[in-house]
Amino acid sequence: MIRNFKLIVFIILGIFVFFILLNALEKNNNYLPDKITSQIEINFKAKLLYKNEEVSLDELILNEDLSIINIWASWCLPCRKEHSYLLNLNLVNNINVIGINYKDSEVNAKKFLKELGNPYSKILLDPDGTISIELGAYGVPETFLLNTKSKKIIKKYIGPLDDVKFNEILKIIKNEKI
Repeated sequence: MIRNFKLIVFIILGIFVFFILLNALEKNNNYLPDKITSQIEINFKAKLLYKNEEVSLDELILNEDLSIINIWASWCLPCRKEHSYLLNLNLVNNINVIGINYKDSEVNAKKFLKELGNPYSKILLDPDGTISIELGAYGVPETFLLNTKSKKIIKKYIGPLDDVKFNEILKIIKNEKI
């Protein structure tokens, strides 16, 4: 009798756990931006990596025609792979490259830049990732080529920059500046 009771309790408990897990599967826990658009929101404020002050993205791109916004992290291996392309973009075209440091510690970000070089004119901190998500990023690295006058995204690159993407960016920059 006790044996049957234990079996019934175990089956009921199993059914209960099954329905809890089934209910959890039906919920969407993904946080995606409310609107996906070709226009970028630039009015947010974030702390700068090397200064203890908050600035808006709008302030950083105000006097530029084109800007590159690169979302990166020191713990991201593809970010390390693409870093030389960002350094070359900054050198070749003297274009405004803004970094957004995604879910990273300040110490690790500074160590990463000291080791590999700093291609960014300014670096904004995004410790919880919400700024990057609101910009429309899905992960790191992601790069936006932005027309700063119209606030429109010219091109978005998901994943690390490579030779093909680098050459495409150079071509776009050349055509946009004419």
